[in-house]
Amino acid sequence: MATVRPSQPTSRKKIQVSYVMRDEVESKHRSGVNSIRFDPVSGRLYTACRDSIIRIWSLRGNKDPFFQSMEHHADWVNDIILCCGGRNMISASSDTTVKVWNAHKGFCMSTLRTHKDYVKTLCYAKEREQVASAGLDRQIYLWDVNTLTALTAANNTVTTCSLHGNKDSIYGLATNPSGTVIISGSTEKVLRVWDPRTCSKLMKLKGHTETVKTLVVNRDGTQCVSGSADGTIRLWSLGQQRCMTTIRVHEDGIWSLIADENFRLLFSAGRDRRVWCTSLIETECHTLVCEETAPILRLEFGAERESLWVATTDTSVRNWSIKNLDPMESTDSSRAFCLQPEQEIAGGASIRHYHVLNNKRHIVTKDSSGQVQLWDALQGTKAKELGPVDFEEEAKRQQSLVFVPSWFTVDLKMGMLTINLEENDCFLAWLSGKELQEGSHSDQKVNLGGLVLQGLLEHWPQANRSEEPKLVSFPGHTPIIFSEVGGRTLFRFLCKDAASEPEQVQLNENVPQWVADVVVRNMVPRCTKISFYLQAWTKDGKMVKRERLSASDILQVRKVIEHVYEKTHGATDATASGSTPPPGTTGAVGSEKVNDSATSEGSKLALDKVQLLCNEEVLDPDLDLRTVKHFIWKSGNDLILCYRMIK
Repeated sequence: MATVRPSQPTSRKKIQVSYVMRDEVESKHRSGVNSIRFDPVSGRLYTACRDSIIRIWSLRGNKDPFFQSMEHHADWVNDIILCCGGRNMISASSDTTVKVWNAHKGFCMSTLRTHKDYVKTLCYAKEREQVASAGLDRQIYLWDVNTLTALTAANNTVTTCSLHGNKDSIYGLATNPSGTVIISGSTEKVLRVWDPRTCSKLMKLKGHTETVKTLVVNRDGTQCVSGSADGTIRLWSLGQQRCMTTIRVHEDGIWSLIADENFRLLFSAGRDRRVWCTSLIETECHTLVCEETAPILRLEFGAERESLWVATTDTSVRNWSIKNLDPMESTDSSRAFCLQPEQEIAGGASIRHYHVLNNKRHIVTKDSSGQVQLWDALQGTKAKELGPVDFEEEAKRQQSLVFVPSWFTVDLKMGMLTINLEENDCFLAWLSGKELQEGSHSDQKVNLGGLVLQGLLEHWPQANRSEEPKLVSFPGHTPIIFSEVGGRTLFRFLCKDAASEPEQVQLNENVPQWVADVVVRNMVPRCTKISFYLQAWTKDGKMVKRERLSASDILQVRKVIEHVYEKTHGATDATASGSTPPPGTTGAVGSEKVNDSATSEGSKLALDKVQLLCNEEVLDPDLDLRTVKHFIWKSGNDLILCYRMIK
């Protein structure tokens, strides 16, 4: 049996566990598309989405163009490039990794973990088969593609060169096909230029007043164009080390630039949702190509370079014709060259709003199409489609008078529900069996965070195999992610794959101590205790003798009523009527396992004879103490409960 070595990062950062609630096959984009590449040989389109998935689309006459999804990243995929004649792909992600893929078969060959922060951009020198990657860690790494494609999941050690000198986060990177020059753009607002053959810094070009977001270089590496968040496009001469002209055609930041092979036509797009074509020969000549419905993230040439694929912060991708477009012949630059796209790959709905219900199990969401859904965090699935109803009203309607401590957080950055579990909060929420499972009469206490961790890792051979029926089970396609809190991803896998050999090796090395204690050793922290005062109710509110007690915070009011009845009527009556005295000693009500007496004759008799009040409000016997304290007592001081006899 393999030994579990709980993860102890050298940085001592805390590790969180996350899981994503989604469909088994996500054939549509669920968030914005950050990058897009077209392979003219195969006729396939590759899209890199903020939902962490790279998708392959077959464009040659298929009614449904979706071909395959490539899943291995755990966060936004920020950039992709095709290399080796389209056989391989390199991807960069906010999970801090660079991945190497077999593009034809759609599987991940190896993962590079050299970067320490989000990897935002890639560039490719086709003639040298060299790739450069850069991001928020300010580093530029150079990779030999032939070396990368020879790596495997087991053998992914590779040496790399780096270009030093950037002082800020890098968002744009460009090189020419022969790889004689690499240019970076960053929040430093300047362009830095290197010779990647010697890793030497050549120059720094100043002029922009905001972050440089996108770059393109001509074939011989003598000129480049930059687009910035300041809304300007600048054409630079690298030989003269100066800006030759500034192009002001956009109303907001520029996020994507591409140029034709002759460096004659420049296509630009960004936050203002417009695609412009500018002549680099006569830079005053512009043509508005098209207007999109959302800010534009990336442009890519289509087949025969007669069309443009446009990716936006929306989930759909569209193709616009640029056939016979010439800005030097345009007479009306304000009229769009294209009014309708030639082709559209429709995206799916992205979850935009959520509300966690009081039971801290169900979540009401509203997506970008206006549809409202109910999700179950304990099962990792959608519980119900509620339709195009009012989100706020539906959230109120689904609520119940119950208080459960928050034991998870929700993240929508991928357009889907991601549930995050952290050590400090994961084990705060306890429920009784009958509260958890409809039809159950068990008062056995269960910890929600512990149940979820055991359910997520139920296929891991190291997990403790309980003989009791499983209360929680997750779909096998559920992605599970181990990551540093606020930091880099350590490991991603699917729930059903936890039994496979590669995942077992990763799990044995990366499972944190607090998770292993629960899943392997079945050691769940003890439930939370609550202190409260119990006293007789008086009509005039006079102070009377109090009894200070403590109990589990999920103890129901009916148990306290039974305690009062037993105390005031004596053991004889209670025993004769079939009631079991509450376990515990003086000053303690309830225990880790409370016997089920809620349906006994003694319990019914106690409920008929005794009322429990808080702040002069008669309490529902089915409420628990933490709910009473949160919704009725509403104070940080010890809870005060009053009892009175019913005549």
